[in-house]
Amino acid sequence: MANPAARVEVRRGALRPGGIIGRMAITLKTAEELQGMRIAGRLASEVLDLLAEHVKPGITTDQLDAIAHQHITQVQGAVPAPLNYAPPGYTPYPKSICTSVNHQVCHGIPNERALKNGDIVNIDVTVIKDGWHGDTSRMFIVGEGSIAAKRLCALTYEAMWKGIVMVRPGARLGDIGHAIQRFAEGQGFSIVREFCGHGIGQKFHEEPQVLHYGRPGTLEELVPGMVFTIEPMINAGRREIRELGDGWTIVTRDRSLSAQWEHTVAVTETGYEVLTLSAGSPAVPAFVGAPAAQTPAPATLAG
Repeated sequence: MANPAARVEVRRGALRPGGIIGRMAITLKTAEELQGMRIAGRLASEVLDLLAEHVKPGITTDQLDAIAHQHITQVQGAVPAPLNYAPPGYTPYPKSICTSVNHQVCHGIPNERALKNGDIVNIDVTVIKDGWHGDTSRMFIVGEGSIAAKRLCALTYEAMWKGIVMVRPGARLGDIGHAIQRFAEGQGFSIVREFCGHGIGQKFHEEPQVLHYGRPGTLEELVPGMVFTIEPMINAGRREIRELGDGWTIVTRDRSLSAQWEHTVAVTETGYEVLTLSAGSPAVPAFVGAPAAQTPAPATLAG
């Protein structure tokens, strides 16, 4: 789930974050704490594995939310982090997952609208297991999507990985944003700038804020133990967005399609580890090679 208050503004070169993260130090995770995050991250990804079987024409996003809620609470023995989440200035989020359809950028609220052939939908899942958050999202094409929709979804996935492979000790957050921006804009797309990735751990949203655009060699230096999400929101049209009256759903102002993928990533001594992989995760792009990640293990069941 993107940092919903990262409505960042740049004035005279200074990044001024607002909203739910506020001012706090970056927390570095120990080896033991990372193990807790691996479990939470895998469980979140396994919810998406389950939902993949159900995303087809005729199902409603409310039904997808119900399937996810039951699995998270009854099978995984975890908590859906979005449910009743209420950062300052927001009404409590009413559902267990986010479902953003077509021109919805992020934080779409599940409802009774049935998905139809050709829709694209981002499903964003965050679970809390033993106090640790796992946050990930994927794009799904409903039925037979258009060539343009398939291209947007595929290249947004590559854009996320262009950012992930920049993660290593000594790199900077600006390197991640620059890699994503250069690739996405080179494909003729635009990047949403008002929302960004975020640190994560025992809190849903922590420092640092992870922009999906920027200049190389700028912003925070990466050190082992940092954990954050990389989750670019990329539009087929212009980058401008607006918020709907529900106070959560963000849409493209020009109603162009928007896509987003998300992984939670840890900085290791030698590079990175993706914490939100599971048996059903899509294959990584060819330029990545074998990602540094845990071997998926069976989900922890509720006792």
